[in-house]
Amino acid sequence: MGNRVTRGDFEWVYTEQPHTQRRWEILAKYPTIKSLMGPDPHLKWIVSGMVLTQLLACYLVKDLSWKWIFFWAYAFGGCINHSMALAIHDISHNVAFGNKQAKWNRWFAVFANLPIGLPYSASFKKYHIDHHRYLGGDALDVDVPTDFEGWFFCTPFRKFIWLILQPLFYGLRPLYVNPKTVTQMEIFNALVQFFIDFIIYYLWGLKPVVYLISGTLLCMGLHPIAGHFIAEHYMFLKGYETYSYYGPLNWITFNAGYHMEHHDFPSIPGCKLPMVKKIAAEYYDNLPQHQSWVRVLWDFVFDDTIGPYSRIKRICKLATENQ
Repeated sequence: MGNRVTRGDFEWVYTEQPHTQRRWEILAKYPTIKSLMGPDPHLKWIVSGMVLTQLLACYLVKDLSWKWIFFWAYAFGGCINHSMALAIHDISHNVAFGNKQAKWNRWFAVFANLPIGLPYSASFKKYHIDHHRYLGGDALDVDVPTDFEGWFFCTPFRKFIWLILQPLFYGLRPLYVNPKTVTQMEIFNALVQFFIDFIIYYLWGLKPVVYLISGTLLCMGLHPIAGHFIAEHYMFLKGYETYSYYGPLNWITFNAGYHMEHHDFPSIPGCKLPMVKKIAAEYYDNLPQHQSWVRVLWDFVFDDTIGPYSRIKRICKLATENQ
């Protein structure tokens, strides 16, 4: 239980991320993939249904005891909220209304944010662009843990705690690694979110608000769905920085598991990513992939070759220019 992680630094590379080159190769060979780009006509209706479901749940849990509030937050509400966070991820790529209606996508993301309980969508959009453009970029990609996280969370017990605290690190890490000016959309996102939280509190009391927020925090920490945080980019096999998962949890996560396909083609909505794999199968079938997000969490905790340092990092041009 006390074995320390053997890795003492990130995996530094001096090559470009692999997704750009693979994207051009696939498009040259299969130009029909371009037809998959564009909005998902069903996404706005699915998201709206999820928001309404959580509002109904807020009414239903208002008189429950606290133990049942947290039970349903973890077992049900948090699953919806984590799925909603992944819907916001899709919306950040303008797949709800298309690139020509960018503002509609931003506003709709704020609407999708409501069950999460905390303002999230506008800040996520701001940093997620960098994650795609500068994957693993030092001081640019805030998805990569800090040196402190890699150094301190280096035993099975500490890695277990780190998994529980993932929402905290994901929320605070950008402020330390790559702080940016607060935007008007972030202010709007926060005002709308806290206003709705207050309305729910005024109508039904504190318990529904706790149900929403605790569900978000619990299910983005130690939860099967949260396995995707580790599965996507942690280096389980040397030299490979992005991995896909093709299992059943994709059904409730907008195909977030198709992560290699997503980074190759960010403008293709999640519902169509399986088509990318089907069309260009020879580019994906032989790449490393995960079979289970639960197994990913288990291996992360107990494998002493894996920890927060198990990420590929590179110096990107923008980082060099800013120094």
